[in-house]
Amino acid sequence: MNRRPKHSAGFSLVELMIVAIIVAILAAIAFPSYMQHVRKSRRTDAKTALLDAAARQEKVFSTQNLYGGAPGDLGYAGAAYPVQIQSSGQTFYQLTVATANSGTTYTATAAPVGAQAGDDCGSYVINNLGVQSNTGTSNGATSATCW
Repeated sequence: MNRRPKHSAGFSLVELMIVAIIVAILAAIAFPSYMQHVRKSRRTDAKTALLDAAARQEKVFSTQNLYGGAPGDLGYAGAAYPVQIQSSGQTFYQLTVATANSGTTYTATAAPVGAQAGDDCGSYVINNLGVQSNTGTSNGATSATCW
């Protein structure tokens, strides 16, 4: 008599649970890393908006000898700050510009909002002297690494 050993087809419940646990562990490691990468890629929007605002301020200063205090002075739509910095139809930063010393100095700030609020670099800041800095940084982020 030839007897063939009986083989079961498919996977056992234990094997499926082991695979599920491995996938969960990989996802738990990969997802935060992915989100950090996405936040880092959105930083470009903030930096670009601040450099654009600085260029607009210098244009206003060249004709009026004062920096513009309202969004309309700089060519932005709206009557008051903050100006929404959007990427792909979503707002990730809000731009504010504050003038001081009777309009002879300014500070522009791009503050993270929404999904970007957890970014290590915090808010981006530039002033009338072109000094670039960050406020609200975390996890050892510095202006040198963020800009």
